[in-house]
Amino acid sequence: MPPVLPEHYRRIYELLEVSISRFDCGRKCAPLNGGEPVCCSTQNAVPVVHKAEYKELQRRTDLWHDFKAYDSATRKIVKDLHKSCAAVECKGVAFCERDNRSLACRAFPFFPYMSREGKFIGLAFYWDFEDRCWVMSNLQIVDRVFVEEFVKAYEYLFTVDPREYETFVEYSATMRRVFSRKRRPIPLVGRDGGYLKVLPHGRGIKPAKAEDFKKSAPFNSERNYARAVRDAGGVPSAAGLVAELGGAP
Repeated sequence: MPPVLPEHYRRIYELLEVSISRFDCGRKCAPLNGGEPVCCSTQNAVPVVHKAEYKELQRRTDLWHDFKAYDSATRKIVKDLHKSCAAVECKGVAFCERDNRSLACRAFPFFPYMSREGKFIGLAFYWDFEDRCWVMSNLQIVDRVFVEEFVKAYEYLFTVDPREYETFVEYSATMRRVFSRKRRPIPLVGRDGGYLKVLPHGRGIKPAKAEDFKKSAPFNSERNYARAVRDAGGVPSAAGLVAELGGAP
């Protein structure tokens, strides 16, 4: 298999440039997370990149540096990394350079969902963050252009790095097992920008509407959200806050 090169990620960044939506979703989750968007804090998730991607990022900017593990859980993450990957960290949301975000930053909270047959049919979310990521309870905000660019970027990635395709085949299967145990359908944003639900226990995939999907606490009501923000010592933002031009989730 030919090596994955920094220029491959340069192309991926060109393919996936837009924000998830015109709403600045970071303003919804930040009050619950010490003022920082959930996806911008290594206290929530440690960014992992291919070493070829890291080289491309280092060529473009000084925004990124090696991640330093701070507890047993993060030490295990670093220890278990494939030899082709690196754990990294940026300077923080206040210093974000939109053009120099990693692929994981651009895509979060979504990953490419693969059906049982191995077909890339839509965008699923990293369900461990449901209680912290407002987007997962508001899939109607996801912009169709973002979906189109997401699909193109990952299809290209799979051509240059088949290992990534296999990773998401396995991760999608894990999601099916988890949601079947919970007796929940998996919410998907389809490749065409519509919505799908994967029924538990292999009962098929059906068309859906965004309002069909369960909202997770504390995003299931404005009252619960406001209470959670107060409990976290933050200040609630307005629902559906519109980002300034160029603002990012």
